[in-house]
Amino acid sequence: FDRVRLGVQSRALAGKRADVVAKVAPELPVILGDGYRPAFLSYSHGHPMTGGYRHDALASAGYLLDGGRLGDARTRAEVRQWWRERSGSRPRSGRPAVRLARATRRALLRR
Repeated sequence: FDRVRLGVQSRALAGKRADVVAKVAPELPVILGDGYRPAFLSYSHGHPMTGGYRHDALASAGYLLDGGRLGDARTRAEVRQWWRERSGSRPRSGRPAVRLARATRRALLRR
């Protein structure tokens, strides 16, 4: 095996993976801007894809949030909101009564 050639192919496949994830989750490149591709490539370097591209998008967002790799607080909040909306079994409701019930449940569980 040619080590240089394998490195080139590895980077090309990681770039292709980043492009497909950007198509599956078009909000991430919008939120992260120019930092999307380097952030995703740093994630993909140590994390093989196991559950499809949607799962890969969620896992990369979780990786960015857990590691504190998002410097801007606004960007971090937008990625966190995006991740929360998509990580559950169904979308979170935006209705005021449901949000109030969720906040009340969180407050009561903390005690």
